[in-house]
Amino acid sequence: MDSEGGALYLVATPIGNLEDMTLRGIRILKEADLIAAEDTRTSGVLMSHYEIHTPLTSYHEFNKIDKADYLVEQMLQGRTVACITDAGTPGISDPGEELVKKCTEEGIPVYAVPGPAACITAVTSSGLSCRRFSFEAFLPKDKKERERVLDEIKDDTRTIIIYEAPHHLKKTLAELAGVLGDDRRLVLCRELTKKFEDKQQMTFGEAISFYNENEPRGEYVLVIEGKSREEQQAEKQQAFSEMTLEEHMALYTGKGISEKDAMKAVARDLGTTKREIYRRLKVNE
Repeated sequence: MDSEGGALYLVATPIGNLEDMTLRGIRILKEADLIAAEDTRTSGVLMSHYEIHTPLTSYHEFNKIDKADYLVEQMLQGRTVACITDAGTPGISDPGEELVKKCTEEGIPVYAVPGPAACITAVTSSGLSCRRFSFEAFLPKDKKERERVLDEIKDDTRTIIIYEAPHHLKKTLAELAGVLGDDRRLVLCRELTKKFEDKQQMTFGEAISFYNENEPRGEYVLVIEGKSREEQQAEKQQAFSEMTLEEHMALYTGKGISEKDAMKAVARDLGTTKREIYRRLKVNE
């Protein structure tokens, strides 16, 4: 192993193509005392392919608290545990996060063994900007929490990454279009790294029309274009145009800003000069 004594290794596993398993990941899984797997049946295929005979134990969303305590106890006794998810990097939108938290609290070393991650694979191959992006994983099921997240991403200028299952895709596309607009671009990534990998760049309006005629198949990663700076500015200009000049000034003076600096700020908002703002205010007196 890479360390002595009890430790946790987060081992990334293939998201589709079994050849994407790293050499170090295979070694760690073979040398570990125990592998905590999200689904032992799914992981069994990987274990068989690489002839890994380390004992497996289930660690998933429904036992993540009690099982994490058991795994931590094993590590405190000096054993090495490798944590894997069904596909991708543990800890990203799965129970591995809880286990890492408990290990950190107990002072148990945690090592990440990097490898595949669907969100990174999707955004880097999408053709959209990947300098800044926001990873939302699956949208919350709770209605109020879901509405809060949708409201937060409405004005996000970063590229947004969302996971979705095929049977929920149509509903999610409609919800997102209602918040982001039919003309917002996105890339729908399906079956990443697998034989029938597919990526389609289109607008939300086009995507909704397409999937009204074609049944969604496979797991999806939605890579969504962020709101443009130009669109943000246009919306601000529209909001400012609906205010009186006095109301606009009050936005700044109400924050304790001097009248002189408030006129500068208003002029900047409206794309004009401080002198013009001064003139218009005098005319309105």
